[in-house]
Amino acid sequence: MTTPFYVSPAQAMQDRAEYARKGIARGRSLVVLQYADGIVFVGENPSRALHKFSEIYDRIGFAAAGKYNEYENLRIGGVRYADLRGYTYDRDDVTARGLANVYAQTLGTIFSSQAEKPYEVELVVAEVGATADGDQIYRLPHDGSIVDEHGSVAVGGNAEQISTFLDQRHRDGMSLAEALKLAVQALSNQTNGNDREIPAERLEVAVLDRTRPQQRKFKRIVGSQLARLLEQASDGPSKDESAEAAEPADGADEDAGEK
Repeated sequence: MTTPFYVSPAQAMQDRAEYARKGIARGRSLVVLQYADGIVFVGENPSRALHKFSEIYDRIGFAAAGKYNEYENLRIGGVRYADLRGYTYDRDDVTARGLANVYAQTLGTIFSSQAEKPYEVELVVAEVGATADGDQIYRLPHDGSIVDEHGSVAVGGNAEQISTFLDQRHRDGMSLAEALKLAVQALSNQTNGNDREIPAERLEVAVLDRTRPQQRKFKRIVGSQLARLLEQASDGPSKDESAEAAEPADGADEDAGEK
């Protein structure tokens, strides 16, 4: 009779964590930053059909790096949770903190289960408040832990290098154009010191804008809007100009979640 192969629980968890981290690192990086009027999501994404950023509820946005089919399942589950809670209780009862707890339980259960592989995803759940002090950003790694972030956060790809770049340069009260410029610089930054250029058509950009009169604060920035903001970033725009440029043009894509 052969002796069964034994792996210690600690080694098994370490192997699962390494597997998930390698899968996440193969994806393109994305960044989430606070700016004066809200929170901006920026990532390199050549696809116009498969989004990295989405709306979950009125003031809550979702960003993910890793395997698309896995984080899309999580996004849909989050939308259903938010819709059910908002309908059963009150719309104000749907919060980023509550959603992050739900995602943490799901990811933690999958990570610790030996019956299936861990999810190769890293999530960011953000909620825009009435003021900058009320903004919330939570990062959820593959193991289901929750990290409360402030100012800026990067996930996927070379996230550690990008996070260091952002920590050194991000400041409170930046305009949208300034935050966008910083995000693109961080994503373009290479380990060898030679920055690469990311064209506007390969960028996916969305914001949670607290100044919007609508109840839904999430909107995508595409086409001419994005081009104007990138141009303004080079010229040093005022806050008012940035807000005006970010207003959606006729027919702009605002569909970002299941409602």
